[in-house]
Amino acid sequence: MSSDLHSALLTWYQRHQRRLPWRGEPDPYRVLLSEVLLQQTRVEQAIPYYHRFLQRFPTLEALAQAEQEAVLQVWQGCGYYTRARNLHRLAQQVVAAGGVLPQSARGLRALPGIGPYTAAAVASIAFGEPAAAVDGNVRRVLSRLLAWEHPTPKQVQEAADALLSALVQQKDARPGDWNQALMELGATVCTPQNPGCGGCPVAAFCQGKASPAHYPASRVRKQKSLELVALVLQGPEGVYLEQRQGPVLGGLWGVPMEEGPGALERLLARFGLDSAELVGPVRHEFTHRKLHIRVYRAPWVAGENPVRRPLSRLDQKILALAGASPTQPV
Repeated sequence: MSSDLHSALLTWYQRHQRRLPWRGEPDPYRVLLSEVLLQQTRVEQAIPYYHRFLQRFPTLEALAQAEQEAVLQVWQGCGYYTRARNLHRLAQQVVAAGGVLPQSARGLRALPGIGPYTAAAVASIAFGEPAAAVDGNVRRVLSRLLAWEHPTPKQVQEAADALLSALVQQKDARPGDWNQALMELGATVCTPQNPGCGGCPVAAFCQGKASPAHYPASRVRKQKSLELVALVLQGPEGVYLEQRQGPVLGGLWGVPMEEGPGALERLLARFGLDSAELVGPVRHEFTHRKLHIRVYRAPWVAGENPVRRPLSRLDQKILALAGASPTQPV
């Protein structure tokens, strides 16, 4: 069954794959950049950031020499900024060691921000290593093929490894194409909702096609709700901004914020203010956090043009509500 399945999927992939700017790209740096972008960003959203990033940092060396703030400025709006910080650190580390990316998944895993999926994807696509890459699309495809409702990560990885192992026994095997074919199938045909089973190239091998919605079972995402207060301080030159800390928005700039009871009072005391005008609420969601923010504004004697600093979408929303939305750079 494996050789027939391999043939059916690869033939479909060659005919129906989306034309993406990083497909067939011989430069490992560009393959790496695309995979880092696709960790948390849909393909359609990733494409303009891919071009924008390469225009500013066309090589690993150019990225390594840049300031972190410049990297975050180019990444601005793409979200999950840890990716940008880790990619910057990775470039500096690789360039300091000679400027050559490791060619194995194991070697790539040792670099900042590179997990099992990204390491396997880059190693297989850029260097032809037979490493099975498992992302959410591959998990869904394999779960349906094998009618697994609650597969463990270990089960899915072992299934992916077995399929790839059988493929590499064949002549002219291309592990990178196989990994991309599985992902492409999950992204365009074997979708979470309303999968196109009638046009699926591997439907004949699928044990779950009678009720694909059951495989795999939906995972409940837990989100923590947080109550915060944001203070927009506006002066004649612009808005007061400060650099954020922490793993989510660290390195970006934004307006002062406080969490919990007494948040507004603490902010007012910090800046020597007696009061501030309530502007309204902003809601914003991260993967595991749901933020409910009350936005206030007050006059301030100093500030700067926010366009000069990398801002998160959250701070852009806050500034827009307060009537201080910056014009975003191209």
